[in-house]
Amino acid sequence: MAAAIDAHIVVRAADEGDVESIAALAGQLGYPTAPAEMRERYARVRAARAGEIFVAVLAADGRVVGWTHVVPCLQLEGAAHAELAGLVVDEHVRGSGIGRALLAAAEQWARMHGFALMRVRSNVVRERAHRFYEREGYARIKAQAMFRKSIA
Repeated sequence: MAAAIDAHIVVRAADEGDVESIAALAGQLGYPTAPAEMRERYARVRAARAGEIFVAVLAADGRVVGWTHVVPCLQLEGAAHAELAGLVVDEHVRGSGIGRALLAAAEQWARMHGFALMRVRSNVVRERAHRFYEREGYARIKAQAMFRKSIA
């Protein structure tokens, strides 16, 4: 799926050639990742067919300026839904509609795969992101704590 947002931006499914840009943008999101590690993650996601990864690309020079990853969630405690696993727009072009275009691509993917509900989790400190999602029609439903344990 590729969609022209305007004459300047194209949103399309990511490919392996986008991985370094995806890694760099993950750092802007607060998750610095070496390109080699991102390449491994990308390969695992693709091999497992774990949702879809979309990139926003500048038409003029092919530069990736944003990405999102949407995943299916099948859980016993709630209705099946799609979840935004990540969304980031290059800090130099935020506020220009790229996030909206990436979100629309993720929502379209979810509808095409039979999901009637989208969910997004966002760190409590990301107030600008919260306002973005609320403007896009998402309702805040709860706050929660996240726990982690290394089992390796």
